[in-house]
Amino acid sequence: MINQVTLVGRLTKNPELKHTADGRPLIQTTIAVSRPYRNAHGETDTDFIYCTIWNRIAENTAKYCEKGSLIAVLGTIQTRNYKDNSGKTVYVTEVLVHTVRFLGKKQPDVKEPAEMIETVPLI
Repeated sequence: MINQVTLVGRLTKNPELKHTADGRPLIQTTIAVSRPYRNAHGETDTDFIYCTIWNRIAENTAKYCEKGSLIAVLGTIQTRNYKDNSGKTVYVTEVLVHTVRFLGKKQPDVKEPAEMIETVPLI
């Protein structure tokens, strides 16, 4: 059986590093991933994928990323459930992240003109 996930998307909020009771670092965050096609209205839909990142990878993600950072994650799908304060069972499906690649920072809101690059033809 194969349980493997690869996503490329943008962080929806600044990563917040937390620690478990036994001191293990973790980040629970959401990644916005655009679908590769347009809907009936010509718009691109986006999926918001819940991800959990542990240990050194979580520390590095908190250190080097911010809201809007473009990242690639590799991991596995995991399901779990718990009882909330009112006793209702809450079901969670998430990506348990094993690898994070930092692909780029958030794009600035102000668009600056691209620099002109002069090219020389190859002979």
